[in-house]
Amino acid sequence: MIRHATFPNHKIYETTLAGRSLKVNIGKMAGLANGSCVVSFGDTTVLVTATMAKQPREGVDFFPLSVDYEERLYAVGRIPGSFMRREGRPGEKAILVSRLIDRQIRPFFPADMRNDVCVNATVLAVDHDDSPEIAAMLGASIALSISDIPWNGPIAGLQVGYVDGNPVICPNCEQRAKSILQLTVAGSDEKIVMIEAGADQLPDAEMLRSIKEAHVEIKKLISFMRNMKIENFKEPASYPSMKLPEEFFEAVKAYARDAVRAAVDTDDKTVRDARIDAITEDVKEHFADSEYVELVGEAMYKLQKFVVRRMLLDEGKRVDGRSLTDVRPLASEVGVIPRVHGSGLFTRGQTQVLTICTLGTLRDAQELDTTFEETEKRYIHHYHFPSYSVGEARPTRSPGRREIGHGALAERALEPVIPSAEEFPYAIRLVSEVLSSNGSTSQGSVCGSTLALMDAGVPIKAPVAGISCGLVTEGDRHITFTDIQGIEDFFGDMDFKVAGSEKGITAIQVDIKNDGLTYQIIEEAFEKTRVARHEILEEIMLKAIAAPRDDVSAYAPKMIRMTIDPDKIREVIGKGGAVIQKITAETNTKIDIEDDGSVCIAAVNAADGEKAKKMIEAIAKDPEVGDLYYGKVMRIMNFGAFVELSPGKEGLIRINHLDNKFVEKVEDVLNIGDETWCKVIEIDEKGRINLSRKLALREMEQKGE
Repeated sequence: MIRHATFPNHKIYETTLAGRSLKVNIGKMAGLANGSCVVSFGDTTVLVTATMAKQPREGVDFFPLSVDYEERLYAVGRIPGSFMRREGRPGEKAILVSRLIDRQIRPFFPADMRNDVCVNATVLAVDHDDSPEIAAMLGASIALSISDIPWNGPIAGLQVGYVDGNPVICPNCEQRAKSILQLTVAGSDEKIVMIEAGADQLPDAEMLRSIKEAHVEIKKLISFMRNMKIENFKEPASYPSMKLPEEFFEAVKAYARDAVRAAVDTDDKTVRDARIDAITEDVKEHFADSEYVELVGEAMYKLQKFVVRRMLLDEGKRVDGRSLTDVRPLASEVGVIPRVHGSGLFTRGQTQVLTICTLGTLRDAQELDTTFEETEKRYIHHYHFPSYSVGEARPTRSPGRREIGHGALAERALEPVIPSAEEFPYAIRLVSEVLSSNGSTSQGSVCGSTLALMDAGVPIKAPVAGISCGLVTEGDRHITFTDIQGIEDFFGDMDFKVAGSEKGITAIQVDIKNDGLTYQIIEEAFEKTRVARHEILEEIMLKAIAAPRDDVSAYAPKMIRMTIDPDKIREVIGKGGAVIQKITAETNTKIDIEDDGSVCIAAVNAADGEKAKKMIEAIAKDPEVGDLYYGKVMRIMNFGAFVELSPGKEGLIRINHLDNKFVEKVEDVLNIGDETWCKVIEIDEKGRINLSRKLALREMEQKGE
């Protein structure tokens, strides 16, 4: 007997977002997850699930949240291009979306929970006008809200563009193409919980305006979600609390507070760590008989956090003695590594980043195989964070999500000032090597990268610097401070990173640990980072190198651009690529030809590039009577010599046109492989070209050549 499946809990909720349909299906798919939903934004469809482990894993002393944004190429009607014809590891953009969602939802889980929580967003269908990232962000909040997982939501997130002087909520493809802003904002009813942005030097005031307009729409979405949460309410599941016993913490605080206060009061991370390690051992020995002795490490962490925050809130003092607006000691250098195309070394306190710039041909652009609109990247930024940079001994592994995220942030910060391929026909790769880390290495890599680009002779539109702003809050009180170091990042409530030029902001990334930011805090952070950015640029970076070098490195390829008639492309390439291969082999160059006739020639030696250009011009230009050529003898017959004017194009010098005197046989004047000047004297009805060497020599003599 066959019975038809029913879905008694299936519900559909609908609203509009930016004038487009937003639909949420609940209770039909992925029923075994703690919470699941299918979000459709226009035709874009994403399945989002949230699941929680019943018990914490043994030995886990942190909250293990994992977020995975999973692309499926069937969503855009494509078969993966890999050998296995299936999706492999997540692409860089998918990882960045995963991090984006993680940063929004993480602060709203209970601080004392250690159960694993997994949020999965699977992209099922994509219409590029309707962003799948928006559907995934909203779906994560909905799936958690209607589940029994303890979570203090809902929140909502969306994207904002900036077109013709105004913010645009959830821009479509056409609007994104015109937009000078790519902003993602998430918030609760009252506060902003996450900001990530890339912008073309947008003023602070316009960035804040865009955030505020986004928040208006976010509040509407939260109201929509709250209704779903009420109608599908589940009692939050219980979990083993890992909260540190208050009486034990108070005992540790009473015993070690003054020692910790003295220990953290230094600008040297190594000294501070050594002092804290010694105090921790003393505390373990003192509380050896306590049932909570195994929690000494956690108690010491909490005590350091308490001390650092009290110093800031009560005394307005930082652990290294700086004022709230002081930036740590700075240094900039360029040209520090020989033979590479460009290099920049940037130091801020104990944070130090070396960036290397490499220039390649446009053929070196990275091909992308994702559901996103972009198919390739001409400008690439990679970021490495080795264990020695924090004084640890760990084997090197492939880049993790944090490294990918930091590299993408630096890339986003500099992308608006990178010249177009028409202005600067190179592929550009920057690699930032973190040599030492004590706070905001991503912004250090922005500064180092600007130096490396200028050292490499890349004509950037404006130099860019980056800095971070921290925050400590208590009730209605708050305090913000410039250039956070590691300990302030660990124990503070915010890492507000802003990169930009003198003109405006190019990138933002905000991480928070509290329930969100007010507009006042955001405005303060903008002002503090703006002042610091300008000081770093004017006082340090531009004194190391005031402008991009006039020429690229001697070791970088030299680029020559030219345009030919598109109808001549086939002749330049030749059958099976024979002609273009011959040109590149003879001139030691790399040549890229676009369908519109654009030609880019890359050569280490400029003379080789010019030679290749002349060879292409000779092919692309139809010979005319009177033209002079310098060709190579390919064949010799009794009646004359066949000369190659350009690859695939020959002409005949008859024996009576070889010289100004009588020639008995061709070999008396020319042999195979000789190169000679010749002049076009006739092109017959069949396109055959007749040449004259004697007339060419006579003309060259008259010109004095």
